[in-house]
Formats: sequence, C-alpha cells, structure tokens
Amino acid sequence: MPKAGKEQKAEQVELLMEKLKKAKVAVLTDYRGLTVSQMQDLRGKLRTGNVEYRVVKNTLARRAADAAGYPALESELKGPVAIAFGYEDMSLPPRLINEFVRTTRLKLEVVGGLVEGRVVDRDQIKQLADLPSREVLLAQLLGTLQSPVAQLVGIMQTPVQQLIGVLNAYKSKLEAA
Repeated sequence: MPKAGKEQKAEQVELLMEKLKKAKVAVLTDYRGLTVSQMQDLRGKLRTGNVEYRVVKNTLARRAADAAGYPALESELKGPVAIAFGYEDMSLPPRLINEFVRTTRLKLEVVGGLVEGRVVDRDQIKQLADLPSREVLLAQLLGTLQSPVAQLVGIMQTPVQQLIGVLNAYKSKLEAA
C-alpha cells in the first residue's frame, strides 16, 4: 500500500509540474475561511474563463515548482494554498478572482504567483488584474496604429482635391472664353 501512495504523489508532482510549465499565469491564493460551496462557486466562475483552480499540498507543490525550474516559488507556498492556472489571457485569472472577491465580499487572499516563468508577488498580481484583456489591448494598439495612417491619407488627398478644383476652374474659364 505505501508504494501506491508514493506513486500517486509522484504523479501529482508530475501533473503540477506540467501545469506550471504550460500556464501563462499561475495565481497562488490562501483559501482559508471559504466553505466548500464557496469554493465551488469560485471554480465555476474561473471555469468560464478557461481557468483551472486546484487546491494543492504544499510539499508536493514545492517539489513540482523545483522540478519545473521555479525554486523561488517555493517560498510562496505556505499555509492552505490553491492555484489558479491560466493558459490563455494572463490578466484573466487575477481579474476573475478580484471580481469574485468583490461580488461575494469573501476573503480570498492572493499570495503571489507565476507570470510567464517569473515569480511575482501579490502586488504584481493585483497590477496584472487591473490590465485590460488581450483583445482590448490589441484593439487599442490597432486604433493607435490606424490613426496616423488615416491622417496621412487625409493629408495626401487634400492637395489632389485642390488640384482638381483648380483644373476644373481653369477648364470652366477656357470653356467660357
């Protein structure tokens, strides 16, 4: 029996390691004080954004962090910890967690996290939550890039229109004479 337990723990470490490597962002939270139904509500909210939320054992998570190449993450793994893994939009998991805390008025403390392979503290995670989504940022960038082009086209059209006006006036003058 003990061997099966060791194998199971090794599988969990391997799974966590893969998730840490694959995730664009991993947000560590202290879920102390949340009931099972509140945790289910949080998981449901996170699932809408394709974010996975897992309660982890610290010893296994430390091993996984070390194996994944993030030994600095080990210091953040204290107390009851759950990790929100985001695989697409980096700002989505922290934003959804903040939204959940705001709407439910529950205490869910962000401890720290991992953003594209860098270990970050809770303040940096909170800053990440304030960022607009990737789509909004891309739309803003596109608008910024299009503005000078539109102005250039307008500036280039003005002399041509003026030249056409002068030529039409000259044509009218010649026809009248």
